[in-house]
Amino acid sequence: MADPFDTPALVASLTLEETGPDRFVGRSVDLGWGSIFGGQVLAQALDAAERTVPAERPVHAMHAWFLRRGDARAPVTLEVERVRDGGSFTTRRVRASQGAPIFEASCSFQTVEPGLDHQAAAPDVPGPDDLPPPRPYPPGLPAALVQRLSARTPIEMRVVDPVDLFRPERRPAARRVWIRTTEPIADDPALHRRLLAYTSDFHFLTTSLQPHAVTWLTPGLHLASLDHSIWFHRSFRLDDWLLYDVDGPSAAGGRALVQGRVYDRTGRLVALTAQEGLIRQTLGSNR
Repeated sequence: MADPFDTPALVASLTLEETGPDRFVGRSVDLGWGSIFGGQVLAQALDAAERTVPAERPVHAMHAWFLRRGDARAPVTLEVERVRDGGSFTTRRVRASQGAPIFEASCSFQTVEPGLDHQAAAPDVPGPDDLPPPRPYPPGLPAALVQRLSARTPIEMRVVDPVDLFRPERRPAARRVWIRTTEPIADDPALHRRLLAYTSDFHFLTTSLQPHAVTWLTPGLHLASLDHSIWFHRSFRLDDWLLYDVDGPSAAGGRALVQGRVYDRTGRLVALTAQEGLIRQTLGSNR
């Protein structure tokens, strides 16, 4: 790829190559850490499952488990199990492997139908155009870290009340972020769902660190996603601004739970997310 951080390259990485019946291969975009970004394998697994279901039956729920650290330099094999094809609902199970399984997911699809309709109200926050640009990073940081922090990304994010990564203060486990792709995306609802699955892993588990005045840059702190769920409620476009409203209701026993609500600019609730992750204040992991 000429530029691993532009929008077309991201879309390409989330589009799989079919290698056999219900079997696919995906490639990774390395975000600078050597391991596969959790949102990427979420989106790739969703693409694999969707390939086996008619387009008129869109996904409404996905529940996933991260089993092992993935290597961003190696391809990922994804296999789909056709669990159920019912009158209104379809269920698929996806396993992603790199020699050994690294990820599993269950996806549920439903025929579009009318029904009762209500939602939680969107929070009252400044719009994306009212927020200042990101703060410059302090001088003296290692060049490799500056490169990672300032790398061009296909997802634009504007945090309503940003955390100082280097001098964090104690604050509630709540974060609100406006998100969108940096370039227009094709009019393909399934692609926008995959892109939201990808983006939903940003600014998520780290929200649970805020009450403890630490960040992912704190020495000796180890974070890893254990599971991830996403529910799709209404149509949306990710090339227009969406508000990601995240809170972390609990951290205990070396794990933390975070939840998210995704609203469009008009205040429609389009998706819900949840994740439990590992938070250890020691180097390494026995996971």
